[in-house]
Amino acid sequence: MAQAKAANTYAKSTAREYFESICVAVILALFVRTFIVQAFKIPTGSMENNLLIGDHLLVNKFVFAPTLNTAERTLLPIDPIRRGDIIVFKYPEEPERDFIKRTIGLPGETIELRNKKVYINNKPLDEPYVHFLFPPDDPAQRPEDGTPDFDVRRQYGPVTVPAGQYFMMGDNRDNSQDSRYWGFLPREYVKGKALFVYFSFAEEPGGPLSAIRWNRLFHQIH
Repeated sequence: MAQAKAANTYAKSTAREYFESICVAVILALFVRTFIVQAFKIPTGSMENNLLIGDHLLVNKFVFAPTLNTAERTLLPIDPIRRGDIIVFKYPEEPERDFIKRTIGLPGETIELRNKKVYINNKPLDEPYVHFLFPPDDPAQRPEDGTPDFDVRRQYGPVTVPAGQYFMMGDNRDNSQDSRYWGFLPREYVKGKALFVYFSFAEEPGGPLSAIRWNRLFHQIH
């Protein structure tokens, strides 16, 4: 009788341990999902050729987290938003949607586009990552009658980025809904920094395995 009771107690103890382990794992997963990393899928070609439609990314939500004091900023791995950072954020015109763009203009800077070339404080910006569907020197993209060019893909600004906001642009400059159209990004809309591609799937014929872009797995994002 004593042995049966002991075995029953052991079984309950083991079941409880499994239950507690599962609960802890779920809580940790929810914590990581909420505060540290988030998965994000590229839905459009606005960041080509750096990020492709079907790329699945991991986003670091902790790196830009707000800090309360200098001690927290010193001890925690928190970074300021820098030019060139690829960021996932709430779309200002529809905050329930997530966008991904590259940080171009920082608070206080003056941004201008001249024939598709970005100028920061009147100095040209080197952008090796930029992709154009139509080359800047393509005469077919300019007005033929000599009227001013109001195409924001070619000419924009100058504008000054307000405090606490950023000017965001897609790498695919001729096919990107970015700050040229909807304005500046408030700091509080930033969700995190794109880290790397953990999976990539192209919608191509030939079966699911042939559509996997094996060369993009664990591709670091720059």
